[in-house]
Amino acid sequence: MPGRYKPYSEYKDSGVQWMGEIPSHWELIQSRRLFSQRKERARPEDEQLTSSQKHGVIFQKEYMELENQRVVQVISGPEILKHVEPNDFVISMRSFQGGLEWCKYSGSVSSAYIGLITIKHVVPEFFSYLFKCQPYIQALQSTSNLVRDGQALRFENFSQVSLPNIPDDEQRRIANFLDYEIIKIDTLIEKQQQLIKLLKEKRRSVISHAVTKGLNPDTKMRDSGVEWLGEVPEHWDVKRLKNTSEIVDCRNKTPEYFSDGDYFVVRTTNIKNQKLSMDGALFTDEKNFKIWTQRGIPPAGSILFTREAPAGEVCRAPENVKFCLGQRMMNFICNEEKYTDFLFDFLLSDCLDTYIKSVSHGSTVSHLRVEQVENIPVLVPPTDEAKKIHQYLSNIKLKYFKLTQRAEAAIALMQERRTALISAAVTGKIDVRNWVTPKESQTNKEVAA
Repeated sequence: MPGRYKPYSEYKDSGVQWMGEIPSHWELIQSRRLFSQRKERARPEDEQLTSSQKHGVIFQKEYMELENQRVVQVISGPEILKHVEPNDFVISMRSFQGGLEWCKYSGSVSSAYIGLITIKHVVPEFFSYLFKCQPYIQALQSTSNLVRDGQALRFENFSQVSLPNIPDDEQRRIANFLDYEIIKIDTLIEKQQQLIKLLKEKRRSVISHAVTKGLNPDTKMRDSGVEWLGEVPEHWDVKRLKNTSEIVDCRNKTPEYFSDGDYFVVRTTNIKNQKLSMDGALFTDEKNFKIWTQRGIPPAGSILFTREAPAGEVCRAPENVKFCLGQRMMNFICNEEKYTDFLFDFLLSDCLDTYIKSVSHGSTVSHLRVEQVENIPVLVPPTDEAKKIHQYLSNIKLKYFKLTQRAEAAIALMQERRTALISAAVTGKIDVRNWVTPKESQTNKEVAA
């Protein structure tokens, strides 16, 4: 950490790698001396809780509202659930990746979870930070040779990692310090996230205006005949997508995947932010590739389109990548190659979202049938004008890309600082025992009250 915070005056070797050197008055003891395993079955009146790295331990109803998704609830047989109390800690399926969660409620959790009861010298606020710091998570991971997504963490794993025994008052001071500093950092991160959101909205607004109104404010307009398109330049054509492009739909099933396959199967999840993402890439063999490209291999530069999960994501087909389309993927090959750039920009505008909503009839499920894709209303300007609009929008997109990149870099730095500050404080690398809440913050709290 920077020299803004002073270290303790004396240190000693902790004897464990994840803590390194610790203040001379700290002790490292077995975790079983600080925590025991809660083995009480759920009580009849218990409301079900769920544990997540994003929200901590909260009531399932609240979780479903926040995430807009359902989770498995136990309607009968509550005896398979476990009871937890406020200030317990919960070991979940994902604790190997994100640490332990602090419970603030009385209720019940899945039998797959493990509840930890505090025994003595445990200030929950302090340990909520310690259990989420990277050195501790790495120490947990080292207790098993089989760490992988979805592996359950057992109490035996938890017991193998020694924990610091620190005076209660010092734990509270460290927690108070981190509460104050983390709120400041999180506030700055949120501001940058809001900026990115605004940049995205502004970018789309500029694109939408250019592809529906053109660049000349004096152009005569006419009714497009499409309610949500409104007026468009009178010399532009309004057509259906199928009249401008060859539309290639994928086969209505998924090819067989092979770990040693050479051919990338592009699925809807691989289209992100107008780019082809290799995250979670799956591959197939030559035999399947030939079957799935019987309707043609997507030409480089043509448009890849998702019609479900979600519908309306687009990117350009890359060069020098051997791939075929997975289920619910489509390929648009423009009849006039020069029109491709404009069509791609048009699909990035508000127009596509508006169309999808108009044919979904209020459904929250984003899905388009093939004929609905074929009938998407699109605008066709003269070739020279379409080229100028694309050049203009290319500069606009580059401008917003750089601004967004700058905001994302700022967020990454702040998140790095956040992680480092927590680790430094809970492992004793900085001394905050004499830290007091700044007067300005105290005044703000009094005003808020």
